[in-house]
Amino acid sequence: MSSVESHQEQLSQSDPSSSSNSCSSFELIDMDAGSLYEPVSPHWFYCKIIDSKETWIPFNSEDSQLLEEAYSSGKDCNGRVVPTDGGRYDVHLRERMRYAVYWDELASEVRRCTWFYKGDKDNKYVPYSESFSQVLEETYMLAVTLDEWKKKLESPNREIIILHNPKLMVHYQPVAGSDEWGSTPTEQGRPRTVKRGVENISVDIHCGEPLQIDHLIFVVHGIGPACDLRFRSIVQCVNDFRSVSLNLIQTHFKKAQENQQIGRVEFLPVNWHSPLHSTGVDVDLQRITLPSINRLRHFTNDTILDVFFYNSPTYCQTIVDTVASEMNRIYTLFLQRNPDFKGGVSIAGHSLGSLILFDILTNQKDSLGDIDSEKDSPNIVMDQGDTPTLEEDLKKLQLCEFYNIFEKEKVDKEALALCTDRDLKEMGIPLGPRKKILNYFRTRKNSTVSVKYPQLIYKPEIFFAFGSPIGMFLTVRGLKRIDPNYKFPTCKGFFNIYHPFDPVAYRIEPMVVPGVEFEPMLIPHHKGRKRMHLELREGLTRMSMDLKNNLLGSLRMAWKSFTRAPYPALQASETAEETETEPESSSEKCSDIDTEETSVAVKEEAPPIKVGMLNGGQRIDYVLQEKPIESFNEYLFALQSHLCYWESEDTVLLVLKEIYQTKGIFLDQPLQ
Repeated sequence: MSSVESHQEQLSQSDPSSSSNSCSSFELIDMDAGSLYEPVSPHWFYCKIIDSKETWIPFNSEDSQLLEEAYSSGKDCNGRVVPTDGGRYDVHLRERMRYAVYWDELASEVRRCTWFYKGDKDNKYVPYSESFSQVLEETYMLAVTLDEWKKKLESPNREIIILHNPKLMVHYQPVAGSDEWGSTPTEQGRPRTVKRGVENISVDIHCGEPLQIDHLIFVVHGIGPACDLRFRSIVQCVNDFRSVSLNLIQTHFKKAQENQQIGRVEFLPVNWHSPLHSTGVDVDLQRITLPSINRLRHFTNDTILDVFFYNSPTYCQTIVDTVASEMNRIYTLFLQRNPDFKGGVSIAGHSLGSLILFDILTNQKDSLGDIDSEKDSPNIVMDQGDTPTLEEDLKKLQLCEFYNIFEKEKVDKEALALCTDRDLKEMGIPLGPRKKILNYFRTRKNSTVSVKYPQLIYKPEIFFAFGSPIGMFLTVRGLKRIDPNYKFPTCKGFFNIYHPFDPVAYRIEPMVVPGVEFEPMLIPHHKGRKRMHLELREGLTRMSMDLKNNLLGSLRMAWKSFTRAPYPALQASETAEETETEPESSSEKCSDIDTEETSVAVKEEAPPIKVGMLNGGQRIDYVLQEKPIESFNEYLFALQSHLCYWESEDTVLLVLKEIYQTKGIFLDQPLQ
């Protein structure tokens, strides 16, 4: 008979065994069994469905205390609504439900927890219902007060709980398929540990978030409903981003936090994928989708096609309307819930989301001067390159002979597009050519469907792009160069952040300064210095350069000594010349080596590069440092590199640094 079965037999006979095996089986905690009863301290939990399983997650300590105070406040406590998780969720006490405030999410059950039992398939503890926990607590109180143990309780689900003593409390679950004629309940199922109070179970309970919000950032996702390799939603990924920021504020802005200069930065997700795919387009696609390789085709329809949707004027309008209206809606709601908020607003986009935000920002109108903004908007491009002239259009129509007439009348392409048949007839153009010209320009006008970009109700301070294809899309659209004087009408800052192996990311700076080759800004490691393998690589590069210089110098000296003239009559004068020339040559060698060494130093400490006004005159492209394991095979980590930003401390720290820098708050120690 196994040890578990023997324990089951002993417990069914109500025999309190105190053997060492029994203690290890039920994970006993050494504690003194006092005769004085102390009420249990409750903690509030909420239930989330993770991987199709119910998981009970504790509220942070501050939220749990607020919920307990509201619960204990009096008769009207059940009608109260308590904001939790930094104001992103509301808990309705009467319903015992937790609702998301800013986005759509399934409501979560909330429970005031005091008693727990260990789960079936993992080591996580599951709380009993509030009503049954009260029964357990009353039974425990009587057992402690009267010192009478071996109490047996049966739950509404026919589960048996036995309180042997304060050290040993177990839970039996009925075996599936057993009936009333089977064995007794205590002999059914595997015994599970029962714990009283959250302090006796292994669970991480975090502290609350700072109440003060210094800055608000909207985060827009890229293609598809999943944002990382774990197929998590934008809400879950932004939760990670926010958690990393809270940790970095504690470690890198410790002085400012201790002086109560800063609180925290709030990150709120913006979802446009669900509204786009709720338009009925998925049904239309399903009708034409082939039945083979069903999962791959479903993945393509759900993710990759988002890129094509954005290139379609019809669905592009839906996407930009959704993103802008969602950000405006959330901003308005945020101000209603945080009336004392005085901070600024920034926006961040990942992958295609960054392109959506770029297009929206480019088409904003400055409230101080809409006309000036409209004039500035086209200046993002200096050279379009592919736009045909009027003469080329007429040549394509084989109507070159009429170009002089248009030139004489000062009619350009825009004016010609407005001309009617009567206008062309008055200019002396025959019927046939008139029909050709009118049809050509009418067709081109109809084929060009414009997108009306909505306006934001706030002015973003900084735009952060993560793994962004903006540069590629601008180039494909025929835009060759960004005007160095161009800047967003309403946004002052722009940071293009990417991983070096990200296959979707492209640079921006070469479009502003096309004639100069220079490296992007290297983002410092959040722990300071460069990563070890990068320093090692640079050290080896310098070493090889030094060896090369020394070898060239030695070969130069050997070649001079080998080609020296052997005549005795010239030796005296030669030695004199050598004394004059050798220092010169040695100085040349030293200068050669020095120039090459200084060139390396110049590369490291290069003067500031002018990259236009898109980021207020500062650098735009910022590259992350790859991890050592990633440097072994960049192809293997390419996809992961595109999805790495959500948990990247280096990315989050750069965002925090730039935001707080505008407020005159800097890192405790500048990173190298």
